[in-house]
Amino acid sequence: MSDINIGLDGIVVGETAISDVQGDKGELSYRGYPIEQLVHRSYTQVAWLLLFGEFPNDDQERQLAQLLLRNNQLGEAEIELLKAVPQGTHPMLMLQGLIPLLDTSTPVAMELPDSGEDACQGLLIAARLPALIAAYYRREQGQLWPVTSSSTDPMRAFLQSFHGHDPGRDQAQVLSAAQIMQMEHSYNASTFAGRVVLSTQAPAAASISASLGALFGKLHGGADQAALETAMAISTPEQAGRQVRELLAKGERIMGIGHREYRTLDPRAKLLKPLARLVCKDKDSKRLLDTLEAIESACIEELEKPGRTLRANVEFYKGAVFHALGIPPRYFTALFAMARVYGYLAHVLEFRPQARLIRPQAHYIGT
Repeated sequence: MSDINIGLDGIVVGETAISDVQGDKGELSYRGYPIEQLVHRSYTQVAWLLLFGEFPNDDQERQLAQLLLRNNQLGEAEIELLKAVPQGTHPMLMLQGLIPLLDTSTPVAMELPDSGEDACQGLLIAARLPALIAAYYRREQGQLWPVTSSSTDPMRAFLQSFHGHDPGRDQAQVLSAAQIMQMEHSYNASTFAGRVVLSTQAPAAASISASLGALFGKLHGGADQAALETAMAISTPEQAGRQVRELLAKGERIMGIGHREYRTLDPRAKLLKPLARLVCKDKDSKRLLDTLEAIESACIEELEKPGRTLRANVEFYKGAVFHALGIPPRYFTALFAMARVYGYLAHVLEFRPQARLIRPQAHYIGT
């Protein structure tokens, strides 16, 4: 049938006050605040804004940071679950599998604007995600885990747990800015997947787990790992043009170039590119960033057409930033999940009161 829209392009399926993507203008806002302003806020301020619709006061922000840090250690049962994950399993599959099994029975010891089961369960999951990621990485490295941190900054505490040493305030601030850019993006594929699950009256943990499954795909969040691995394979900026042409001739896609929503520059990429230039200081990181820029230029030359602006999206230069922070490409999407969980939870809180079972129709073409 000619009216079938497999990708639901342009189909309005709901309303939201959480974030606004203006693809034609290249604009993104959370709760009415442009992303360009939000990256200068703290991680906990933006998380609270997404969840509850306004910025926290000083006491609320302090309590949220304490809640996240107090609950970011794994219990003995959770450690045993993590140990049972087969060696070599991708971190995203580990997260998708373990999220529904986490112990979220601990009382949330603070007053929240929404103190329902979803908010409490979701915040405890958000607190555990950094611990799962750091512990899983250190297990793969054959190191002692988990590593505790005394920092009151959630991003600094995560980096210390991940690497086993204090990264310093500057690196934590860079990670915080990058993560804020990833927290929310309206009805993207993973958020919509979570809404479908939530519409069945499943718990928040099941919805978040389903969202992480969708985020893993390289046409969505997994593009961050794929983009940097492409740059590493190309190796030098001098080889970028030839190898991009060869890849395109084979029908392969260059991950991180272009975006389903943005018809102009992705505003997050606009912020990430100078951030990458700021942190890519050593020889290896500079070469990698130069290669990424050469790949983007080659893609623009080969693929851009009149009326169609083609630029890097948020996944493309994020890899250079994470690489400079010592995060392996295999963990890029897991860090994406660590930030986007607040967007997922915000949609859970918004959608649950008005949720109706999502049940589209299909046109049968069998015999």
